Amino acid sequence: MLTIALRNLTVRRRRLIGTFLAVFLGVAFLAGTLTLNATLSRNFDNLFATADSGVAAVVHSDTLIASSGTGTPLGGLRAPIQSQLADSLRTVPGVADAQPDIVGYGQLLGADGKAVGGNGPPRTAGNWIPSATLNAYHLVSGRAPRDVPAGQPVEAVINRGAADSGHLRIGDTAIVQTPLPVRVTIVGIAGFGTQGGIGQVTYTGFTQSVAEKYIARPGQASQILIAAKSGVSQDSVVAAVSKALPPGVSAISGAAYTKATTDAIGTAFLTFFKGFLLVFAAVALLVASFSIHNTYTILIAQRTRENALLRALGASRSQILRSSLGEAAALGLAASAVGVVGGLGIAQALKALFDAAGFALPAGGLAVTGSTIAIALLVGVGVTALAALSPAVRASRVAPLAALREASVGETRSGFGRVRTPIGAVLLVGGVALAVAGGSLAMAGAGAAATTVAVVMLGPVAARGAVRVLGAVVTGGGRLAGTTGVLARRNAARDPRRTSATATALMVGVAVVTLLTVFATSVKASLKSDVDRSFVGDLAVSAPGFGGGGLSPQMAADLQKVPGVAAAVGIGQGTASIGGSAENVTFADTGKLDQAVSVDVRSGSVSALDGGRAVGVSASEAKKHPLGTSVSVVYPDGSASTVPVGLVYGPRGSFNGFLLDTAMWSAHANQVTDTSVIVKLAPGTSIAAARPAIAAAVVPYGSPDVQDRQQYADAQASGVDVVLTISYVLLVLAIVIALAGIANTLALSVHERTRELGLLRAVGLTRPQTRALVRWESLLVALFGTLGGVALGTFLAWTLVRAAGSSTAIAFEASPTTLALILAAGAVAGVGAAARPARRAARLDLLGAIAQE
Repeated sequence: MLTIALRNLTVRRRRLIGTFLAVFLGVAFLAGTLTLNATLSRNFDNLFATADSGVAAVVHSDTLIASSGTGTPLGGLRAPIQSQLADSLRTVPGVADAQPDIVGYGQLLGADGKAVGGNGPPRTAGNWIPSATLNAYHLVSGRAPRDVPAGQPVEAVINRGAADSGHLRIGDTAIVQTPLPVRVTIVGIAGFGTQGGIGQVTYTGFTQSVAEKYIARPGQASQILIAAKSGVSQDSVVAAVSKALPPGVSAISGAAYTKATTDAIGTAFLTFFKGFLLVFAAVALLVASFSIHNTYTILIAQRTRENALLRALGASRSQILRSSLGEAAALGLAASAVGVVGGLGIAQALKALFDAAGFALPAGGLAVTGSTIAIALLVGVGVTALAALSPAVRASRVAPLAALREASVGETRSGFGRVRTPIGAVLLVGGVALAVAGGSLAMAGAGAAATTVAVVMLGPVAARGAVRVLGAVVTGGGRLAGTTGVLARRNAARDPRRTSATATALMVGVAVVTLLTVFATSVKASLKSDVDRSFVGDLAVSAPGFGGGGLSPQMAADLQKVPGVAAAVGIGQGTASIGGSAENVTFADTGKLDQAVSVDVRSGSVSALDGGRAVGVSASEAKKHPLGTSVSVVYPDGSASTVPVGLVYGPRGSFNGFLLDTAMWSAHANQVTDTSVIVKLAPGTSIAAARPAIAAAVVPYGSPDVQDRQQYADAQASGVDVVLTISYVLLVLAIVIALAGIANTLALSVHERTRELGLLRAVGLTRPQTRALVRWESLLVALFGTLGGVALGTFLAWTLVRAAGSSTAIAFEASPTTLALILAAGAVAGVGAAARPARRAARLDLLGAIAQE
């Protein structure tokens, strides 16, 4: 039986090309995702291990403000410590050197005055550590910075990647926003570990005094790095240093420090990145499984007489089952092995995709691990075998007497076919009920999953009627397509199970595309609607949406002086510990806030926040912190206070979570940055008249865009478009697999109907009509799948928006034009998928086709 299974693979290899391609593409995507993630993880580990190799211990504050959040450095946001502590630590036995390390925000502007760096990577600045052992960066050219007389540009070192991106060289003068604009002379170019930087992270190194002035506060540092004397272990240094530390400060080993940094990268980036890509790999494999199942269903049906003859010759049911599954597993193994190799190309393509979108990833050779190969092979073989299991079981149930008669696909039914309709109906009713009831994302997710399974199960029930209606509409009742259109409609409706199975793969892919499209449309519409409701200014200046960038609060003060400006209100965000948990907070000049945004006041008043007398909470947070109660706040500088709740507001704009007055925040944060400045013009001043003066006033701050209401709303939604574009590209593979499945099914159908096509040709059907027959049939199947996918995806998007809307301000909105474009694309793709099968059908030898049994 093994020999027969292998022989079937070689003899019928052309019929299995589609299945091979589906497994190959799905496994290649999975292997590419795992390879890219392993590569990034290895690169980061090696990079930081090399950069921090000389650090034996790190001394930091015990006060952890947040492990993640807005403006939080890798390893978490901690309170600062006294930099002079390094002097006493140098005298500790076993310590070779101790240096203060200041880490903060610094946006480098390139030679063109524009910000350097891509979407996502932080823009960092700090003190240049004079010890080559402790400094993660090393000079590749130039020299270290030195203090200069007041009034001159300060000296700085920048990383090589930033220098290349910004077209900056040693001796050039540039601006670094900290967020205050600092004029610098570049005196050195540095590398990080073995690279020119960490991806597109930018770094600017000042002298310690300059870093304390602009990034920290005089006498403060983020942490202290310690180098050990030769022969002294890290544990020994930690033990000795710990005895010399004041209360509230502790030491960890250099190895623990490096691990915390790489773990933070894994938690903040790699885990999300891997999960994001694996979702699309799962979609591709799911679509592939439907194509595989449909192909094997047809093949098994076409081999009914062959299997029956084997049974008549003595083969048992278990042998037939093992033979069929062995054939599928062998095909899956071969396709998966090629897919692992193809995954290398997919990994490179994925990196190029994110680089092109502005999310540059660190360079380095690909890391192909044993676990990646094992997982890819197991998943590929497993998916192929599971998809072929039902047809294989059906093949084992063929009676020996079936060898005496013909059999078609429609004659091979399983017992499950009799109960799938009632089960599908129950799942559909239950799924819709759960989705409509909503209440939580978990309930909505369960309802969406049940509805999706129900739609797949009920596909054959709907296929016959849907195809007839679609055929009548598309062909104009036969007037547009003539006889070929009528025949195509009858062929598609003749076997609804095959039509449904063929269309299901495309339906799943289109449903995901529609889900993402409608959800993104809803988010963008809600964001723009939110701006319309909350934005009461006339112009806005905003920082980039990614990378933790910010605007200097001085910008708002400068804009306030521009003729025709009535008010310029800066709005910023940061991270603090509130009520014992890390929270993102919004801060603004609450005394002028009503001239910039309309706050949805539920209780209390905005004026209660003036001068930091109270804190505002969103309606969702008010469930834990009602009006009039007090909350404990630990600020970025480590100080703590108890503040009453003076305002409860609805979610609107960036005001979600907690709202503080700028005066309260500025007193406890080293680097205060605004994310946007809203400008209200004086009565009688037009936007056209004021805009040039405002644009000139922001030039020293990197020339950020000056936006009107519509442009500001579009900018708030721009991040959605970037993510949606990446998602579309990633879904192309799933759509290709689905279309390959349609093409493969049509090709198998042409083979099965060879005699039928020959007879049609004999009674007058021309070659062009034969091609048109196959194309019309493909169009109907594609339209059925695309329509089902659009309907299902829209419902799933509605469910997701409704569930998310219970805690956010998202409202459902679908664009009929966009949905029509998706439907049209599905129709065009369906016709394209039929090209090769149609050509083959038209080229059939007339006499040979009629003579075939």
